[in-house]
Amino acid sequence: MSDPEEAESPITRFREEIDPVVFAFGALITLGVIVAFFISPSAVEDGISSLNDQLLGAFNWAMMLIVFLIVLFLLFLIVGPWGGIKLGDEPPEYSFLSFFAMLYSAGFAAGVVFWGPTEALFYYDNPSPLFSTVEGGSAEAMTVAVQQTLFHWALPQLAVFTIMGIAIGYFAYNYESVPLRVSSALTPILGADNLDGPLAKVIDVLAVFATIGGVATSLGFIGSQFVTGLDYQWGIDMGDLGILLVVTMMTLLFTTSMVLGVDRGIRRLSNFNMVLFVALMLVTFVVGPTLFLLLLGTQAFGGMISDFVSMSLFTGAGPMGTGDASATGWINAWTVFYWAWALSWSPFAGLFIARISKGRTVREVAFTGIVATSAATIPWFTFVGGTAVWAQHNGIADFGAVIAGEAGPEVSGFILFEALNFTLNLGGTSMTIPIGSVLIYAFMILVTTFFVTSADSSTLAVSMMTTGGKAEPSNINRIFWGVVLGMTAAILMILGGTGSANTLQQAAIITGTPFAFVCFLAMLALIKDFGENYDQVLFQNETVLYGSEDDSGSRTGSPVESDDD
Repeated sequence: MSDPEEAESPITRFREEIDPVVFAFGALITLGVIVAFFISPSAVEDGISSLNDQLLGAFNWAMMLIVFLIVLFLLFLIVGPWGGIKLGDEPPEYSFLSFFAMLYSAGFAAGVVFWGPTEALFYYDNPSPLFSTVEGGSAEAMTVAVQQTLFHWALPQLAVFTIMGIAIGYFAYNYESVPLRVSSALTPILGADNLDGPLAKVIDVLAVFATIGGVATSLGFIGSQFVTGLDYQWGIDMGDLGILLVVTMMTLLFTTSMVLGVDRGIRRLSNFNMVLFVALMLVTFVVGPTLFLLLLGTQAFGGMISDFVSMSLFTGAGPMGTGDASATGWINAWTVFYWAWALSWSPFAGLFIARISKGRTVREVAFTGIVATSAATIPWFTFVGGTAVWAQHNGIADFGAVIAGEAGPEVSGFILFEALNFTLNLGGTSMTIPIGSVLIYAFMILVTTFFVTSADSSTLAVSMMTTGGKAEPSNINRIFWGVVLGMTAAILMILGGTGSANTLQQAAIITGTPFAFVCFLAMLALIKDFGENYDQVLFQNETVLYGSEDDSGSRTGSPVESDDD
């Protein structure tokens, strides 16, 4: 006779594992938004746009300040005494290289690939108001453009993912009966006995919606880049039906990878991604203006370090009083938008980072999350983005339509790689090799594989959220959320022409804004727990903030007398 557990049907397992509140509300809200777009896209667009503007106007300063403080705290964890704290008692499940590849691929690498060839072009044309003396389109603007791009894609975005990953992983692996879910990051604040309470449920439901909104927006961008590549390179106009077929194919790919699991699916594909990512980056470096990129990258990196505090906290002082309204608008459109978008990813990315970080120290996770990943991101934006700016400045490629908004940013990669050629000199005879065509194929493969790894890791995270924190959710649960994610990405691509894609992107910002405060509370929860259970780094165990303490231990408000009196 077979074991009852082995005979349990997949449907029974699915019904027993789900958290009905989180699953139902997360699914209903997400599906409700999808249906609402079909019924009245304009009404939903107007409402979300209005709320988005209000949140950006009221909380832009908070997001910038919180993200800055989180970066400082993670840097302290890397060098400070708390870095040696371990997430659980077991040895790490994956090698460091696989751990790094999964963290990078799942976190935000799809966005890195999409914006790599194009973002610096916008700053080259219209530099940040912080650098008011730099004229757009000038030689000096080239360095400032790359510097601004490095700032946006290095430490800060990565920091919000990492702080959530450390908080969730630490409390889940070091406390008894604490599940692997987003609300667990606030265990000392909510209380371990209240992780099934209403506030924890609200956080987990919001995490599901934020993940679907933020990730599907990103996947919509990546999918549009793939479809645009087919049209730009080979004249294949997919149309709405073709877009559905492309997204269906990609959904099948990432669902297959997801069902295979982290070890056989996500880990192997992430390793492949990093190899192709590095290869494409290095070829662009060699074929492009190599010496110029070294000089540009060195200066841009130095500028990012020296201007990091001012770039992190520059707000333009707002439209009130003597503030610069246009400067605040620029910051909201770029820096604050990126922080909010990253915050909308923080529940999924943090949960996935926690899932793969068991057995590692806080220092290892913090170092990998913001230093090692930045070490991969900075060369990419320097070599690829720097080459694009160089090509535009010197008339080698024309990105004018992209900069003017007449063409989408997804076109930039194909314009860039098409313009690159490799000239080989053989004894006075030169031969030009159109290597750009090969790079375009590699670029499209990279876009697809990063789409798959981002989608399957985020779907795994949503499945974990809706099962109360199970590390291995059932296949039915994973497939359901994979289909929902694929449908949402397809809708973004199809409705992009009406502005609805931008609307759901704004919805991701709306859900990301509350997570600024969740990330901040997660940081405070770690400080509270580490301070109580490990080395004190700021105050003593018992500290008198006002007055003095006599020998009997009673506190008084009298002034402290010197021993010399």
